Amino acid sequence: MHFDLTEEQTLIKRMMRDFAEGEVAPGADERDRTKQFPEDVFDKLTKLGVMGLPFPEQYGGGGADTISFVIVVEELSRVCASTGITYSAHISLGGAPIHLFGTDEQKEKYLTPLCMGEYLGAFGLTESNAGSDAGGTRTTATPHEEQWIISGSKCFITNASFAKSLALTAVTDRSKGTDGISAFIVPTDASGFTVINNYEKMGLHASNTTELVLENVTVPKENLLGKEGHGYKQFLATLDGGRIGIAAMAVGIAQGAYEKSLEYAKVRKQFGHSLSTFQAIQFKLADMAMNIEIARNMVYKAAWLKEHGRKFKKEAAMAKLFASEMCMKVCDQAVQIHGGYGYMKEYQVERFFRDAKLLEIGEGTSEVQRMVIARQIGC
Repeated sequence: MHFDLTEEQTLIKRMMRDFAEGEVAPGADERDRTKQFPEDVFDKLTKLGVMGLPFPEQYGGGGADTISFVIVVEELSRVCASTGITYSAHISLGGAPIHLFGTDEQKEKYLTPLCMGEYLGAFGLTESNAGSDAGGTRTTATPHEEQWIISGSKCFITNASFAKSLALTAVTDRSKGTDGISAFIVPTDASGFTVINNYEKMGLHASNTTELVLENVTVPKENLLGKEGHGYKQFLATLDGGRIGIAAMAVGIAQGAYEKSLEYAKVRKQFGHSLSTFQAIQFKLADMAMNIEIARNMVYKAAWLKEHGRKFKKEAAMAKLFASEMCMKVCDQAVQIHGGYGYMKEYQVERFFRDAKLLEIGEGTSEVQRMVIARQIGC
C-alpha cells in the first residue's frame, strides 16, 4: 500500500494547478460579485480535454480514473468553488447516470457531447417537497403511444441553463412507492420545458442554479434511462459518486482558505510580531492543515474504492460528511485569523466561507450522511 500519485495523476494535478492559478483565480472575485457564469473558463477546460475525464475514450472521454477527477475538482475549488461545483456536477451528476445506466445508443447520443464539452451536464432530482426525502417525488411520467408525457417541477438544479439535455426522475407508478420512480433523458428545448434562473443565493454566485418546470413534455419511449421503476435506485447510486465530488470540493475550498490564512499570518504584524509567531494562531493553522489532510485521504480512499469496483457507499458518505463539516470549520477559522479583514471581500476568505456552507447541504445533508453511515454499519 502506498500513497503516491501515478505519473498521469501527477501531470493532471500540475496541469490543473497551473490552469486554476492562471485562468480561474484572476476573475473569481469579479464573477462572485457580478454572478457571471464562467463560460470562458469552460471553453478553455474543453480545449484541455478534461470535460469527459473519467469516461471511456470511445465516447470522447479521457479514460482517466476517479482520483484524477477528484484532483481536478479540488484544484478548481481551491480558487473558485463556483467553477468547482459546475465541473463536479457536469461529470458526477450529468454524465455519470448516462454512463452507468444508459444504452450504447444513449451514451453515443448524450454522453459523447458532454465529454466533448458541447454543453454541460445536469441532473434533475430535487423538488420543493422532495429534498432529503427523494422518494417524495411528485413529477409524473405517463405513457402515451410511443412516448412519455412528463409534468412537474424540479428545484436547485445545477447547470441546467447550459445543458441541452438532462436526466431526471418522475413517478411512473404511484402505487409502488419508490419502486414506481423512473429516470428519463429530457431535452431542455422540448416544448413545455422551462428553465428558470432567478435564485438569490448565499454563495457560489457564479454557478448556475435553476428551477425546472415541465408542462406535458413529451419524450420518446427510448428516452427511458435504465429500467422502468429503477430511477430512484439509479439516482441514489449516482449520488454516491457525486458525494465524492462534493467532498473533493470541500478539500479544495479548505485548502484555499488555509493557504490564504497561512500567508496572511506570516505578513500581518500585531504587537511587533507576525501573527504566525503566536501560539493561538499556530494551533489554528495546525488544526486546519491536519483536518484537510485527513479529509483528502478519506476522499482519495472513497475514489479508489469506486474506481476498483468495490463498495464505497459508506466511505463516500463519510468523506462527504467529514470534508464538508471540516471545510466549514476551516473557513470559519480563516475569517477569524484575518480578523476584521476576514469580513471584507478583498481578502477572499469570506467568499470561501459563504461558498462552503452549501457543501453541508447539497447531495445529501450532513444529517442524511449520518443516516447513510448508520445503515451501512448495521444500525
